[in-house]
Amino acid sequence: MQFGILGPLLVRSPDGDPLTIGGPRPRALLALLLIDAGRMVSVERLIDGQYGDRPPAEAGNAIQAQISRLRRSLPAGLIEFHGAGYRLAVAPDDVDAHRFERLSREGRRLLAAGRFPGAASSLREALDLWRGPALADVADAPFAGPQALRLEELRLSAVEDLMEAELGLPEGSPVAALQDLVAAHPLRERPRGLLMRALEAAGRPSEALAVFDETRRLLADELGTDPSPELADLHLAILRADRHQVRRVAPPAQLNRLVGREEELARLAALRGARLVTLVGPGGIGKTRLSIETATRDDREACFVDLSLVEGTGQVAGAVLAALGLRESALRGLPDPTERLLAALAEQDLLLVLDNCEHVLSEVAALARRLLAASPGLTVIATSREPLGITGEHLVPLAPLPTDPAVKLFAERAAAVRQGFAVGPGNLDAVLRICAALDGVPLAIELAAARTRTFGVEEIATRLAEHDRFRLLSRGDRTAPMRHQTLHAVVEWSWSLLDAEEQALARRFSVFAGGASLEAVERVCGPDSAEPLADLVDKSLVETDGERYHMLDTIRLFCAERLAEAGEEERLRAAHAAWFLEFAYRADGHLYSAEQLQWLALLSADNANLQAALRWSVEHDRPTATRLVGALAMYWWLSGRRGQATEHAQRLLDAIGPEPAEEYVLVVLHAVPDTGSPHWKQARAVLHAIDRPMRCRFGPALWGMLAGPPEPGEPVSGHVMGPDPWSRALDRLSGALLALMGGGVAGAERELESMLAEFGALGERWGMTQGLDLLGLIASWRGEWGRAMGLWQEGVRLLEELGALEELADVLIRRAEAHWRAGDLRAARADCERAEDLARRLGRPELMAHVRLRQGEIARHEGDLAEASRHLDAALAASGIDLFKAHGARSHVLTALGRLAEASGDAGEAARRHAEAVDLAVRSPLTIDLACAAEGLAGRWLLDGAAAEDGDPAERAALLLGVGVALRGMAVAGDRDVARIAAAATEVLGPDGFAAAFSKGASMSRDDALAVLG
Repeated sequence: MQFGILGPLLVRSPDGDPLTIGGPRPRALLALLLIDAGRMVSVERLIDGQYGDRPPAEAGNAIQAQISRLRRSLPAGLIEFHGAGYRLAVAPDDVDAHRFERLSREGRRLLAAGRFPGAASSLREALDLWRGPALADVADAPFAGPQALRLEELRLSAVEDLMEAELGLPEGSPVAALQDLVAAHPLRERPRGLLMRALEAAGRPSEALAVFDETRRLLADELGTDPSPELADLHLAILRADRHQVRRVAPPAQLNRLVGREEELARLAALRGARLVTLVGPGGIGKTRLSIETATRDDREACFVDLSLVEGTGQVAGAVLAALGLRESALRGLPDPTERLLAALAEQDLLLVLDNCEHVLSEVAALARRLLAASPGLTVIATSREPLGITGEHLVPLAPLPTDPAVKLFAERAAAVRQGFAVGPGNLDAVLRICAALDGVPLAIELAAARTRTFGVEEIATRLAEHDRFRLLSRGDRTAPMRHQTLHAVVEWSWSLLDAEEQALARRFSVFAGGASLEAVERVCGPDSAEPLADLVDKSLVETDGERYHMLDTIRLFCAERLAEAGEEERLRAAHAAWFLEFAYRADGHLYSAEQLQWLALLSADNANLQAALRWSVEHDRPTATRLVGALAMYWWLSGRRGQATEHAQRLLDAIGPEPAEEYVLVVLHAVPDTGSPHWKQARAVLHAIDRPMRCRFGPALWGMLAGPPEPGEPVSGHVMGPDPWSRALDRLSGALLALMGGGVAGAERELESMLAEFGALGERWGMTQGLDLLGLIASWRGEWGRAMGLWQEGVRLLEELGALEELADVLIRRAEAHWRAGDLRAARADCERAEDLARRLGRPELMAHVRLRQGEIARHEGDLAEASRHLDAALAASGIDLFKAHGARSHVLTALGRLAEASGDAGEAARRHAEAVDLAVRSPLTIDLACAAEGLAGRWLLDGAAAEDGDPAERAALLLGVGVALRGMAVAGDRDVARIAAAATEVLGPDGFAAAFSKGASMSRDDALAVLG
C-alpha cells in the first residue's frame, strides 16, 4: 500500500490502483493516522484532531464509526486497535510525507559532508513526492493547519538545500530557480544568500551585490531590521572578490568547550612541525574532539574529512576530494581520485584532518603516504583506534581522563542540561563514583551527565553500582577492542531502562553482523518486531538510515551476552542462517539478468551476515552450509570475494563426503586451490555422474574457469547446464573457448559474437565481459587496435561496475600486452600498475606472475636487462600455483627468460629456458601457450653456434614461427620478438626460403607440430 498526504489524500493498493476513501471525516481521520504511521494514536488525539476544542458528546463513538468506515475501504487488518487508541499498520516509508522527511534528512546530511551529487539526488527525489499543498483536501480539519505549515516549512528548507547542493555540482547553475524562490519568499534570507553565491559563481558579481542592496532595503522597509551577519559577510566577501569557487569543509564548530586535554594540546602544539600526527585511543576517548580543537587553534587553513561516512574500500580519496570541495571539471584528464588529489594539493599549505580512520586504515595509510610525499606544504592529523603504521608518523595516545578533569567534565555537561547544577560537598562523592565507574571515558561521562535531566546523581551512581557489571570485556576475550572495556557500563545501564519486549528484540538483534533490513529482522527475530524496533531506534540502542538498521558494536556485543544468558542463541542463529540462505537463493536468481547490480549491492550490504551465517552453519548445520556455498558462488565471484569462502569451505570439506554431489563439487572449487588434489579428481568424477542441470547455474562456469577445459578423451560437461537463456549463452561461450584453444579463431569469433548478443539481451554483465575480452584479444591479434581497445574498454567498464576484481586484473594484463604490441608503452605500464595493485589487494600470486611478466618484457625491450631480470625472476617464483593455467603461465615466463638470456648473449641459458618452456607448454590445455613457446624457441636457433639437427638453424627458426601460427590459428600483429626473428631468418634464407619454411610450419597439424617441438 502507498499513501499520500503531500497534496490531496491519496491511497493506492499494492498493485498501484487508487482506492476511494469516502467522506470528509474518514479522510481526515486517515490523514491523522498517516501522520503517525506505524505508531499508536490515542482516541483523545483523534478526537482533538477531528473536532478541536468543541467535540460532540459522543465523540468517542463517532471516531469508532469513522474507523469502521475506513476499515471497509482498506485491506483487512490495516487498522489495529490497541486499547487506548488505533494504529495504522504501515511502514513510515509507505507514506509520502515520512519518505520525504527521510530523504530530505539524508540530503542534508550528504550536503553537510560535501557530497553534493548524492545530496542533490536525495533532495530531488524528496521534492518530487509533492503533488500540491499538503493535506489539501482535509485542510478544514483542526489538526491539518499546523501540520501543513510544518510540512511546507520542511519543503522550503529542502528546496533551499537542493539549491545549495546544485551550487556544488560542476554543471550547477540554479540562478533562475533561486530567482523564482526569492520572488515567492522575499523575506527568507537563505535563498537570497544562495542567489548571491550563484550569481557570483556565474561571473555576475555586480548582480549579486544588487541582490544584497535590494534585501537590505526590503528588510528595513518591512521589518525595520538589517540583513543577518552571514549575509553581510557574504556581501563583504564579494566586494573584496576573495571568495573561491572551492569551498572546503572546515572543522565543525563545537557547542561546548574541550575539558581535560591540556597536556595533549600542549603535545600537539609541540608537534606543529610534524607532517603526520595520529591521535590514537579507544572509542569514546575524545579523538575527534581533540583533533577539531587542534585544527581550530592552528593558523593554517584546515579541511575536515569525516571518514565514518565511507563504506567499503576505494572511497577514501573520493571523500577527501568532496571535503576539499573539488569539482570534477576542475582537474580534467586525471580520472583517478588519488591522482586528482595529488594535483590539487601539490602547492597547497593545508592542515588536513582525517577523522575515523580505523575501518579504512590501509587505504588511509597509503593515501596519506602519497599525499605527504607529493605535497610539501601538507600536514595531516588523523584519528584512529590504531596507528596508520607508516614512516614519519607521530602518535599522540589518548588515555582516560584523570579524576579532577573527569569531575569537571561531568559538572559542565550536567549544568548544560539541568539548570543550576553544580558539584559540591553534597554530591561530590556520587559524581566521583560515576566517573570511576565509567573509567574516565569522556563519551561515557557525557552520556551519564545527560541523564541528570531526569535522574539525580546519587540515583545514577546507585544504578551503576547496583548492577555490578563493570568487568572489562578483555577478561573474557583479550582480543576485544578497548572501546568495549570502557562503554560496557553505559550500555548496561541503558539496557536496564528497556521494557521486556524491547530487551527481547535487542538481544535477538545481536545475531546480525553489519545491520539488517526490516524484513530480515521480522523473519529472524519475529513477525511483531517492527514496533519494538522503532522504540529501540528512539532510545538510541539501534540506528537506522531509513533502509537498514544498525547496532553499534559495543551495544551488539553486550546484547549478545544477554542472548546467551536467555538460552536463545542456538534458535536465533539457526533462524539467522535459514533466512540468509533463503535470501541468497532469492538474490542468486536475479544475478543472471540486468538486475544483477541491484542485487549484488543488496548482497554486499549483508555480506557480514552471509559470512556469519556460513561460519555458524559449518559448525552446526552442514546441509545449510553446503547450500550457502552454492547459492553464493556467483556473488562471491562477481564481487571479488571468493577468498572469503576458502576457510569455511576447507572446514566443510573435511566434514562432508561427495554427497550431495553438486554441493560437494562447489565446496571443492572454493576450498582446494591445487587441481592435483584427490578432491579435484573425485569432484571431476562426481561432476560427470550428475545427470541433470546444476541448480547453481554459475557452477559449470566456475568449474571451467578453475578446473580448465576437458582433458583428452574427457566428455564436455554440457549436461550440467540448464535450458534457460543464460545457460545456453554459457554453453555457447564454452564452445567458443574450446574452438579458440584449438586454433579455430574464425569459428570462435562467430560464436563469441552470437554469445555476446545473447548475454547482452539478458543484460548480464559478466557474460558480456567474457565475449568482449576474447573478441578484443582476437582483434588485437589482427592489429585492429581501435576495435580491440574499444571492446576492452567496455569490458573493463562492466567489470568495474560488477566489482569483479580478479577478472578485471586478467583483462588489464591482456590489454597491457596488446598496448605493448601496439607500441603504446605508457598505456601498457598504466594497465600493469593497476593490475599489480589489484593482484596485491586480492592476494593472488598467479595474477602477480602475469603482471611481472609484462613488466619484465617491457624492461627488456627498453634495454634495462637488470630490471627485466628482477621482474621475470619474481614472475617465475609466483607462477607455481597449481591451477590448470599454471603450466601455461610458467611456460610464458620461461620463454621470456630465454629471450632475456638471448639479449644477454648467454646461449646456453637461452636454450635451457626455451626447452623448459616447451616442455611445460606441451602439458598445458591451451594451444595458445604452445604457440608462444614455439615462437620463443625459434629465437634460440638464431643464436651464434646454434645447430639444427636436420637443417639450417635459420630454416628451423622460420619453421617454428610457422608452427606458432598453425597452433594459434593466426599470426599476432605487433609481436616485436617474432618480427625480429623473422627478419633475421629472412636475411639468411632470403624471402623465398623463409616463406617456404614458414609455410611448411603453418600448414602442420597439432600432432605434427608436437613432433617438431618434441
